[in-house]
Amino acid sequence: MNTEVNKPAASVILPVYNAGKYLDEAIESILAQTFTDFELLLLNDGSTDGSLKRLEYFAARDSRCKVHTSANRGLVGTLNEGVRLAQGDILFRMDQDDISHPERFEKQMRYLAEHPECVLVGSRVLLIDPDGMPIMEMGDRMAHDEIDEGLSWGGAFVFHPAIAMRKSAVQQIGGYRAEYEYADDLDLFLRLAEVGKLTNLPDVLVRYRQHTSSMSYAGRDRQFKSILAATADARRRRNLDVNTVPEGMWSAKGAVSTISDVHRKWAWWALASGNLATARKYAWKAFLKNPFNLENIKTCACVLRGH
Repeated sequence: MNTEVNKPAASVILPVYNAGKYLDEAIESILAQTFTDFELLLLNDGSTDGSLKRLEYFAARDSRCKVHTSANRGLVGTLNEGVRLAQGDILFRMDQDDISHPERFEKQMRYLAEHPECVLVGSRVLLIDPDGMPIMEMGDRMAHDEIDEGLSWGGAFVFHPAIAMRKSAVQQIGGYRAEYEYADDLDLFLRLAEVGKLTNLPDVLVRYRQHTSSMSYAGRDRQFKSILAATADARRRRNLDVNTVPEGMWSAKGAVSTISDVHRKWAWWALASGNLATARKYAWKAFLKNPFNLENIKTCACVLRGH
């Protein structure tokens, strides 16, 4: 058998660690893609719940699913193992709790085929809460220059679970780097921007689930330090002044630090996006957590008025 002839066009890298109730929906959204020429690498990173059994169920059901199990080594090591195992020339990222729209792969594969200079294509995303309720859409920078400029000051202008990228480019830059564990995606994007073009499609192609325990909200200080280190490293590579923090640099100042803060932020985001039911849900949650906080009272009042 000629393995080159039979290899898939794309590989989906899906790290799994104690995925819980969201795993089935995430995998089902991949298997339901209109573009079908891919392998789904289900990378079990030492799960201690029932995740492995679910992965084995999907592998028995669909031959595109390939289960790989290792002792727990963390996200960066798991992602690099996925890159190494991938047979496809295009790598899709997917997280264990997100949902890909059926046409996601088809649209991103077509874009990469038509734009050989592009090494990574993302999309707009819809942020959803743990229950799947809509919070807001994000991802308004489409062109390479505006994405790269935003990344250079630590902004979230490419969303990791919504990307497709060329394996050759990822290998060229050396893959993910463990020294930027809490900003490994940002570091990867900045280095990819130095060997090719980055873009986002204007379509919402992923429902991106938010959790108060996720890295975006937990370990903020460690994440901030990793972001500073990754952007400083990029400035050195680009012969720019390392000591000058780009204007608008994301900072820890004012960053959310409590569950009440997170819920209040989600309430405002949802209200601004017209998702009133979600806004009321999280304004009330924030208020119950801290009923004497003036910001929580203000948020509740605005949400009750609907504006």
